[in-house]
Parts: sequence; structure tokens; C-alpha cells
Amino acid sequence: MIDKNRLAEKCFTWNIALTGAQLDLLDRYARLLVDYNQKVNLTAITTPEGIEDRHFADSLLFAAQPEVAGRLVDVGTGAGFPGVVAKIYKPELQLTLMEPTGKRVEFLRYLCGELGLTGVEFAKERAEEAARKQWREAFDVASARAVAALPVLCEYCLPLVRVGGTFLAMKGPDADAERAGSANALRRLGGEYRETRAFTLPDGSERRLVVCKKISQTPTAYPRNGGKIAKKPL
Repeated sequence: MIDKNRLAEKCFTWNIALTGAQLDLLDRYARLLVDYNQKVNLTAITTPEGIEDRHFADSLLFAAQPEVAGRLVDVGTGAGFPGVVAKIYKPELQLTLMEPTGKRVEFLRYLCGELGLTGVEFAKERAEEAARKQWREAFDVASARAVAALPVLCEYCLPLVRVGGTFLAMKGPDADAERAGSANALRRLGGEYRETRAFTLPDGSERRLVVCKKISQTPTAYPRNGGKIAKKPL
């Protein structure tokens, strides 16, 4: 379905080298996504090049970051971006796909089974509830893509990250404004802003990767329940 040579060439410009086997898996992923999307709403992007640019290239830029290693939780993963793509690119990752919608979790199980991916955990959980269970401060890295504004994402994700780990927020060109409003949330939750990395996707879309380190334990008062997080961000 996708043009594997085209995707490989795009990624090569960022020094991201994809093997033939990885390109085959991504092609299979795209086909399964589009097919399953006919019965469950997973994505509005269904053209081959749209999937290459907006889903795969975007996720591969995340996956190629040096912090993406060890145990990764992808919060609000939806159809598996960036988590499943990261697992294809770095098979050694221990991946937890965290998604509260049952139909999407069913797709993720089906997808990973069809792709033959192992070492993947499926957590049908809201992040703020998962952080009260066995997943609290259990991960080396947490990711979130197009889930919520950065102050809200901090409260969803940082409680899941171990001290010394990393929270990577995938944002658009408004990331700097969001970051300015997240200083209080980071301070309260044990996080520290490190840097923002800027990228341009092949279709010209601007992407920002906000890198935050976990420098101290998250106080037990956090995360609050979902309603409070949304209505009154830290």
C-alpha cells in the first residue's frame, strides 16, 4: 500500500535507516489500519502518502531519539502511534500501549498479532488511573501524541515515569506557548524541562518534541482524577 522506497528515502534524510523487513511491517501496518478503519474509527488519514508522512515519519522521528529505550509507555496510543512504529524500529523496546477505548485496544491486539510483535503489553486504562496501579513510576520513557495540552499531559504521563526517566511530548508548532504554561505542572510532578527539538515532516508540517526529565518522585496527591485534570490544569 505505501511506497516503501519513498518512505525509506524520506527517512534517510534524517539518518533513519529502515531495513526491508521493517518497511514490509510498516506496509502491512498501513493495510491493516485502513482495512480495520472501515469498521472502527481509528484515523482520518487513509491515503498512502498521508500515512507515510503523518503517522509513520512522525513516529519514526520520535523512535529515533536516543531517550527512547528500555520500557516505553505510549499514553493514549489510539491506533498505535508512535508506540507500535517505535517497536518496529527498535524491537528491543518493552512496550506498553495505554488506551482507554476498548475497540482500539482490540485493534492493537489484532495488529501486533498480525505483525508478529512480541514484548507488548496492552493496558485498557486511563493514564490517571493507571498511575494508581502497578504502572506508577514503572517506565523509562512515556510518550503522548495529540492527546491534550502540555500541562495536562504532564499530569497524565510524569507519574508513570521512573526517576531518571524521560517524558517526550509530541506537539505541533504551538509547543513553545504550551511549554510556558506547563512550568508549574512540571515542578509539582517531579519533572524538569530540558529542550524542544524541531522537525519538519515531508509534507511541510511542523513538529516539536518536548523533552522533560523526571528528577524526583511524583507526590502521592497526583495524578488527580480526570475531571479535575481537565478542568483545572496545574
